Amino acid sequence: MPPRIHYTNKVKSLIFSTLCLFSTLVSAQSTELGFIEDASYPELAVTGRALAMGNAFIAKVDDASSAFYNPAGLGTVRHPHLHISNFHLELNKGWMDITGKGNVADNFGNFIDGFSLEGQRKLLLENRNKTTHTRFALMPNFTTRYLTVGYLVSKKTKARLDSKYTDDFEYAQRTDHGPYLGANISFLGGVFKVGLSAILLNRKEIKGVQDESVSADFADGAYKKGSALIGTVGAKLTFPVALLPTFAVVLRNAASQDFSGSGAGAPDKIRQTIDLGFSITPQVGNVVRTHFELNWKDFTDKYGVSANRRLMLGMEVDVARTFFFRLGYGDGFGSFGIGVRSRRLEFDMTSYAVDNAPAGLRGQEDRRFAMTISSGF
Repeated sequence: MPPRIHYTNKVKSLIFSTLCLFSTLVSAQSTELGFIEDASYPELAVTGRALAMGNAFIAKVDDASSAFYNPAGLGTVRHPHLHISNFHLELNKGWMDITGKGNVADNFGNFIDGFSLEGQRKLLLENRNKTTHTRFALMPNFTTRYLTVGYLVSKKTKARLDSKYTDDFEYAQRTDHGPYLGANISFLGGVFKVGLSAILLNRKEIKGVQDESVSADFADGAYKKGSALIGTVGAKLTFPVALLPTFAVVLRNAASQDFSGSGAGAPDKIRQTIDLGFSITPQVGNVVRTHFELNWKDFTDKYGVSANRRLMLGMEVDVARTFFFRLGYGDGFGSFGIGVRSRRLEFDMTSYAVDNAPAGLRGQEDRRFAMTISSGF
């Protein structure tokens, strides 16, 4: 081959490779919508109580959610309960904006459509430059001191049609379900606690980017599917002195398990991360307690997200162990909420926000509103 032709072919190959790489990078940037908040909100099941406190909760947790926040918290569960109707509903401002326009009949139809990716795509075509988010979870459980057993069902959906990011439709959906078990052992009269929980997690997820005119009603085979035994290990050390200073640590996906694969392949691996926490709990009066907590999520930075987004702050004011007022700061934004608790009912209303930027701090605020209700015996 003549030298000139050989050189020309090399140049063409280089240009082609560069264009392919650029296309790949653009596609990767577009699909960053995903669930990037996993770095700051890694729990498989969340609770409105924790979200109101900026998700700074691994040192405080003392209820059924210990299985997913810190299993060592089972050592401070006050009363045994069987809660069948334990559910969590979460919607964001963007979702409310696109479903709340029009008359009552239109709003009802929009509300139903808003819980599917295809419905959200159609609504976003009429209400551009929005990001939508929904989450619905059920967690019936029996929980007592040192032990919890239950079943988790959770579905999260996100969608975006915003020219600031891309001209295409971005989407992500994740459905989890499976039985779980958690246990705790306490030492030195409860000063030191360790706990372990495990869930046989079945996951079905899809995420990507496509032309806005293409249907998002995906065939079942387009989803990644798999199962894995996901373990969480936690510990708490509480000094029995004034303010009750407490140190906590949690290891997620402790055995570093991968998902099995079917459909379009195996779901993305849950990263093995470490969360650290510290809290104090001053006693203000005979019936009023305050709690202040700091958490550092993903301490070893497995997600590559700004440390400022992974530092979480939370405060809870407890009145007679019945009424609760909460404030927090997490993922770069503030949070707040109220709660009511009795032996048969737990009710929490919360507002919090996540940062939709891939890694930096203070991208676009994604303000969310959540309600958690748990009732039983």
